[in-house]
Amino acid sequence: MIRSTTHTLQGREIEEYLGVVVGEAILGANIFKDLFGAVRDIVGGRAGAYEDELGKARDIAFQEVEYHARAMGANAVVGIDIDYEVVGQKGGMMMVSVSGTVVKVKPK
Repeated sequence: MIRSTTHTLQGREIEEYLGVVVGEAILGANIFKDLFGAVRDIVGGRAGAYEDELGKARDIAFQEVEYHARAMGANAVVGIDIDYEVVGQKGGMMMVSVSGTVVKVKPK
């Protein structure tokens, strides 16, 4: 599956636009407690465990996008946008959302 943040693919022709797909993953409040409680994990101004959890959520969201794209008969997703939002009561959860336009690209 070709994935791109651009709306075109250099050297490839988009033959059909099939729609928009969205994949989402939410990190629960207990993850935040654990991550923020583990201050010792912060090295050089970065929170490694927090970054790892966000990476896992982003991977799940991308997997959902690809699953839906394949179900629609696509071989590429263009114009991908990745968003991070704090959601839930008192901002207790983090949502990672990936969206894009599902397309069929002509084979090379």
